[in-house]
Amino acid sequence: MTVIDWTEGGARRSAIWHSENRTPAPTQVAVVSDDITADAAFRLARSGTALLWRGDYHNGRQLLQAMDRRLKRQGTRGRRSRRGGSGRDGSKRGSGRDGSGPDSAAGTFEAQRRFNAERSRVLGCLIVELGDDYRLDLRRAPAVGPACEAAYGPSSGPMCVSLTELSGVLSAYQWQLKGVAVPALGEDIHPRYGVFSPIRGEYVDLVARAPLGGNVPETAFDLGTGTGVLAAVLLRRGIGHVVATDINPRALTCARENLDRLGHGTAAEVLEADLFPPTGRAELIVCNPPWLPARPNSALEAGIYDPESDVLHRFIDGLSERFTPSGEGWLILSDLAEHLGLRTREGLMERIADAGLRVHDRHETTPRHPRASDAADELHRARGAEVTTLWRLRLAD
Repeated sequence: MTVIDWTEGGARRSAIWHSENRTPAPTQVAVVSDDITADAAFRLARSGTALLWRGDYHNGRQLLQAMDRRLKRQGTRGRRSRRGGSGRDGSKRGSGRDGSGPDSAAGTFEAQRRFNAERSRVLGCLIVELGDDYRLDLRRAPAVGPACEAAYGPSSGPMCVSLTELSGVLSAYQWQLKGVAVPALGEDIHPRYGVFSPIRGEYVDLVARAPLGGNVPETAFDLGTGTGVLAAVLLRRGIGHVVATDINPRALTCARENLDRLGHGTAAEVLEADLFPPTGRAELIVCNPPWLPARPNSALEAGIYDPESDVLHRFIDGLSERFTPSGEGWLILSDLAEHLGLRTREGLMERIADAGLRVHDRHETTPRHPRASDAADELHRARGAEVTTLWRLRLAD
């Protein structure tokens, strides 16, 4: 348990420090209130000083927005300066001959990740103290106790978190209460904090529509189940038994809740496992791995980023030993990494062949999320070309 210390009113204070993105406890803490300016707060946060907010709750949120605007202005100026001008040999300044320079899609992606990491660091310096039972003792503060208990578990005493993290906890709790509509199910899925939400529904639609072959499988595995949405779709399609796995404790709880709520409690088995279940084979094995080979900065990002394509490779390499001889593996994967220059289609096909597998069929769809049509996004061209594919993999002949 990590503790944060500060001086307030001439007395030494301390509280538990909690950070979902594993930010170390700050060593410099300044107690601030409504009278601090956005410029002063921004300078302190840039220097690494944590700002313990004691002012009005909504003023604190406005201060975050003002700090964010300053970050974005500086980020825009930095990107413009890196793109401008030419070198002495006439080449565009900053572009690598290997296509990995700042002006390549991969370079732009890496620059965006660096900016987002700096943004998270700076905005994360505005922190609040949660008292016993997660009481937030600020003017006009909402009751955050139920949301915090759903995310963190029972209170262990006074705790400090960033205001950005608390905002995420509150938003996630609303999704948990209200649910997210999943048209392929005709039902709502209720995600928990820290579990990837099925708001990008195209991958769910692919699993709902892909042919099951001659006979409906008796048993299927859903690897990395998250909310349990794909397990629910498979059961809705008539599969008799689904084993859903995950290594995230929140996901395991979330999947069990959703599958029980949808009436699949006896047909679904939710197991803690790092990808494949410990034993057994299945006629159908489904996996929707994180689609970008990069290191996640938080638990939630683990649903997006897969360092060195580890989950993808382990799924492909282990598949032939875990499905039945006539079975199939369904790999649901976005090709955004290919458009960003982070992975190649040739490399994916080689991996499949080397694992003793072949592509029996594939089904494609295009993303429907807002960033796919956002022309202001520096990666608009790559996102606009993105295709999500369900690869039906079988044993090679």
